[in-house]
Amino acid sequence: MGEQWLVAGLGNPTRRYAGTRHNAGFLVADRLAERHGARWRGLTTRTASFELDGRTVLLAEPQWSINLSGRPVAGLLRRHGVPVERLLVVQDDLDFPFGTARLKRGGGPGGHNGARSVHAALGTADYARLRVGVGRPAKGEKVSDFVVARFSDEERARVPELLERCADAVEALVLHGPHRARDVLEAVGAR
Repeated sequence: MGEQWLVAGLGNPTRRYAGTRHNAGFLVADRLAERHGARWRGLTTRTASFELDGRTVLLAEPQWSINLSGRPVAGLLRRHGVPVERLLVVQDDLDFPFGTARLKRGGGPGGHNGARSVHAALGTADYARLRVGVGRPAKGEKVSDFVVARFSDEERARVPELLERCADAVEALVLHGPHRARDVLEAVGAR
């Protein structure tokens, strides 16, 4: 059996949160599943898998609150025998402008409670994160309201291109490593 990766998209389940900024991780995972014809299954954690040049990519979307994503991600790593070095967590990030994305290994979770939960459950930060920029709320707007709001009309028109670039970066990471994935993101100004 070839190398196996776990790509965990973070988000909030239920229709109420579908298509919101906080579900950027789910959106990227959904795009990868669609691109590769992978079928979702499971209730408490949705999973799908596909082959990429001899490597197995297991996609996951924990169906818990985004703030409790750590336990299901850690459980999948154990169950499937995937080392933490081949984990990619995909999350939204307020620190980057909408339409950009950054790939990073290690570091702290910042203000993202889902990332904080994953860090705590794994006891390490030695895994990759794809942080999808969703921009900042307007002055006076609460962060909690902003992240669970749907994209603006202007943003929604640009979401498909952003998801394509992020999916390309995930594939580049799995096939060629982080430098190539960062090159993919840089090509659209999303280092």
